Amino acid sequence: MKATLVIVCFCTLAYAETFAQLGGLSIPSGQPGSLTIAPDARSAGMGEAGIASSADANATFWNAAKLSVADREIGVSASYGPWLKSLVDGVWLGYASAYKKLGEKQAVGLAVQYFDYEAYYGSGPIANASDVALSGMYSRQLGQHFAMGLTLKYISSNIGNTVINRVSVHPGRTVAGDISAFYHKRLKSENADEDFNWSVGAVLSNLGSKVNYGGGGEYFLPTTLKVGGGVSYTASGKHKLGVIADLSKLMVPTPNNLQNSNAKPLIKGVIQSFSDAPGGFREEMQEIALSMGAEYWYNNLIAIRGGYHGENKNKGNQRFLTAGAGFRLLKNYTADVSYAIPVTKGAPITRTFRVSLGAYFGNAG
Repeated sequence: MKATLVIVCFCTLAYAETFAQLGGLSIPSGQPGSLTIAPDARSAGMGEAGIASSADANATFWNAAKLSVADREIGVSASYGPWLKSLVDGVWLGYASAYKKLGEKQAVGLAVQYFDYEAYYGSGPIANASDVALSGMYSRQLGQHFAMGLTLKYISSNIGNTVINRVSVHPGRTVAGDISAFYHKRLKSENADEDFNWSVGAVLSNLGSKVNYGGGGEYFLPTTLKVGGGVSYTASGKHKLGVIADLSKLMVPTPNNLQNSNAKPLIKGVIQSFSDAPGGFREEMQEIALSMGAEYWYNNLIAIRGGYHGENKNKGNQRFLTAGAGFRLLKNYTADVSYAIPVTKGAPITRTFRVSLGAYFGNAG
């Protein structure tokens, strides 16, 4: 029965426990894997890094704490991207978000993520499937340079109501939360046309009860710990260069051939995710993924982006370069595109792109 979810996980570039064991691998994963896909073109163009980048409407996904330090009062964004086009047609991810500042030190936000695909069993599809996550978030500045955010989300992973091998499978639904932090500081020089900014952030995302598919099994959510940092420099008032980097680790049990790791209690599984790899500390370090990128803005109108995302060859081996561009129109509107360039030939990420549109109004503070 778990074969059904094996294919679903493959479509989201996650690895279910059964698949990992059959392949002789120890790759941690959570369900639904679509919760870990970078939705917006700006961050996707910078190696899928975004924890400590400057605040925009997609901070609802990356780090909700940034919303309270956004420089516009209202922001909205919508993103679209086909997924795994080199393997299958018709799979896509959509993401829409909005935030509103409440005075100088607070902000609220809303977001919806939708992932459309097909669930397979054996050689054919069994159902049109979809993952939906509805999120609400609150952000508050707790100091001149420090802010925190809380996110609550409802998650529905619908692989259909069906019976396979006399076992009933149903959609999995659950709730989860994120907690996020962001510290930023601006060092403005005596020259009004120059400034230097640096920032750090941390997010614990998708912490919640397991998702249960009935006969399809019960699975940990893709609880993830991410930390990131960034610096930016503006010269002559026209040229701005920013560099960011994230480190991320799934806080779910590492599968092994001795027991069903998804059977572990929730809190125990999350805590032990730092020490349960069969190969010890060295293997635990292999489970940390790196995302890094850079962004150059000219006159605050045109942006060029590039980046790299890398995983250890024993832990998914997703390695690809990214490229992207951004445009700001009439001061209030943005358009961004990104494209992934695999490091290894024939990688599933081939032909993956994202497009985002945004609108921002009012001046904060």
